[in-house]
Amino acid sequence: MDEKLIRKAVRERYAIRAQEACCSGSQVVSGCSVAEPIKLGLGRPAKEANLRKGETVLDLGSGAGGDVIEASKLVGPKGLAIGVDSTPEMIMEARENARARSLKNVEFRLGEIEHLPIDSESIDVIISDCVINLSPDKTRVFNEAFRVLRPGGRIVISDVVTTKEIPGPIRKDPNAWAGCVAGAIKESDYHALLKQAGLEDVATKSRDKAWLDFISSAVISARKPNRSDPKTTPATRRKRVTKK
Repeated sequence: MDEKLIRKAVRERYAIRAQEACCSGSQVVSGCSVAEPIKLGLGRPAKEANLRKGETVLDLGSGAGGDVIEASKLVGPKGLAIGVDSTPEMIMEARENARARSLKNVEFRLGEIEHLPIDSESIDVIISDCVINLSPDKTRVFNEAFRVLRPGGRIVISDVVTTKEIPGPIRKDPNAWAGCVAGAIKESDYHALLKQAGLEDVATKSRDKAWLDFISSAVISARKPNRSDPKTTPATRRKRVTKK
């Protein structure tokens, strides 16, 4: 699949979802809701990550901000919850949702998860709900995750994985990519990519039943080794995330 076609299909789908939510007064959650009678990305990574007061947490593909808002409550006023999403309409919806709740420890930034608008070694925890499967360059996603995590930082992802080979026509369908199906990979490949990026303690925390005969969901966790870069002082590691 052509990368530009995939990105275009994903952005168009989620722009429409954000506009529909705005008109209906409902809230779009992060992750994928496909047109078929199933909903993927049922995990709650903010809860699974055991967030602590004062931590800085980053949500990859934050949508309208549901997981970020939940995370902001868990990290408290001295913590920070950041969402990154590539769809402008979703970012606007998320910011409005945060304003409506008068949240002060929340930020939403427009950007691709393959090119995060986040400083290196500034994040304690990364979460994501049914989004990384949408990326045509998952290696880059995990390399970026490693870059922005502080030493010892952790990542908890709820996503779809394949249980069987996905049929060729589905793999080549941009709408199937946007629907959180065509971009899914095997659980073992997920683990391998995380390890390749330099993360350790990679594990599957839980699995759900299979959908569509070849797709299921899983919650996968990993950790960045707790080895400090000699060029990075404790003060810079503790600094708050700066805006780009």
